[in-house]
Amino acid sequence: MSLKKYFRKKPLESYKNDLQNSELKRVLGKWELTAIGIGAVIGGGIFVLTGVASNLYAGPALTISFILAGIGCLFAGLCYAEFASILPVSGSAYAYSYGTIGEFFAWFIGWNLILEYLMGATTVAVSWSKYFIKLLHLFNIDNIPVWLLNDPVSAREEAILKDIIAPAFSINLPAMLILWVVTYILIKGIKESAKTNNLIVTIKVLAVLFVIIVGAFYIKESNWQPYIPEKIIDKSGESHYGISGVLTAAGIVFFAFIGFDAVSTQSQEAINPTKDIPFAIIVSLICCTLLYVLVSLVLTGMVNYKNLDLGAPVASAFNEVGLRWASGLIIIAAVVGLISVMLVMLLSQTRIFLNMAKDGLLPQKYFAAIHPTYKTPWKSTLLVGSAASVVAALTPIEKASKMTSIGTLFAFAMICAAVLVLRKKQPDLHRPFKLKNLTLIASSGIIFNIILMFSLDKATWLRLLVWSIIGIIIYFAYSAKHSHLNKKNS
Repeated sequence: MSLKKYFRKKPLESYKNDLQNSELKRVLGKWELTAIGIGAVIGGGIFVLTGVASNLYAGPALTISFILAGIGCLFAGLCYAEFASILPVSGSAYAYSYGTIGEFFAWFIGWNLILEYLMGATTVAVSWSKYFIKLLHLFNIDNIPVWLLNDPVSAREEAILKDIIAPAFSINLPAMLILWVVTYILIKGIKESAKTNNLIVTIKVLAVLFVIIVGAFYIKESNWQPYIPEKIIDKSGESHYGISGVLTAAGIVFFAFIGFDAVSTQSQEAINPTKDIPFAIIVSLICCTLLYVLVSLVLTGMVNYKNLDLGAPVASAFNEVGLRWASGLIIIAAVVGLISVMLVMLLSQTRIFLNMAKDGLLPQKYFAAIHPTYKTPWKSTLLVGSAASVVAALTPIEKASKMTSIGTLFAFAMICAAVLVLRKKQPDLHRPFKLKNLTLIASSGIIFNIILMFSLDKATWLRLLVWSIIGIIIYFAYSAKHSHLNKKNS
């Protein structure tokens, strides 16, 4: 096979055939799609990463980190919106790249999207576990063994903190079990998942507004001083605080914005995808960026950034100022609300698998198998849910969140490049949503996302390299040979 064949592109006409032959139900309107976007965004950053990003990296300047991440997402989100109006199919950046840049890049982006959603669901599941444990404490259930509630690394750290013997074996059982519950909901069907998501999103938005309004009365300006703490270099050479820490925090919280990416993966289940997908992407992104900035401003004003809990920062902030009743309400809202984030993460992952399988890049009999009754890709959903549950049971939240972010940043940079390529090569293509100043927006998106990638530590880059090598091996060993385009051209 010549090198040129690895850059073969999927004809845009074939996407129309995919739409006509799709077995998925078109049941999602623009507000349901917007709710899916908000469902993925709200929770991941507010309930999960505000603690990690502020406590370890940015301090009170976390607000700047969220603004920077929001700007980077805005550039990518606008490019996604144009692509989604042209190719209203599930598969997100993978599908867009296959029709513009070529098969190998499409596979590579798809492989990184797997990392994005798998580790994203893992991160949220671990945080859900922390909030669930706090919920149990509200009912005076606090004698559960440490080894049942923590991954091995966290269990050792907690043992040192409590001056007890570290367990020989440990597992985050709540995180594992909640992912099995989410997997069951997804197998039952997209409409049921959307209804569940809409209810949970309502609860989450009300909880976030509650945090902003009530928390604002307990802000102490002294907690914002210094706004950007002095830079510190740890033993591994990683930067904390200072401008570099703010950039690192922006790279970490970037994961929290991937809800609009999840919207684009639902295109084949949207009632009017060419109009509703761009609408949902932009509205969910704007709403969530505003809420993130306000919440980070309130939390870092309520308590010193060093006192924010890594796993359940919002509840800990309210508990710190004596609002135990409010902390209880937030814990309940988080326990319910984070479920929708996991729903969207795993839902999006299976839709990407589905498209890759239909193109022959993954085994079609398994990854494209649709349940005869529920009309969902149940086999791949079961696989993704199982994998995520195992990773969540054994992985610390900080490592999982960084892996999510770097995969997301890479995919967003590539999609900004892909929309530029398509505009230049096919300028007359019908674009229901057409960006003005595309060159400036897309170029800014590429540069911005790459800068944030380089703000992450060397260990995260090493894990990305290992993941990428595995993906490349799979592509050349299986996907390139079984690709439908390869069979068609051979």
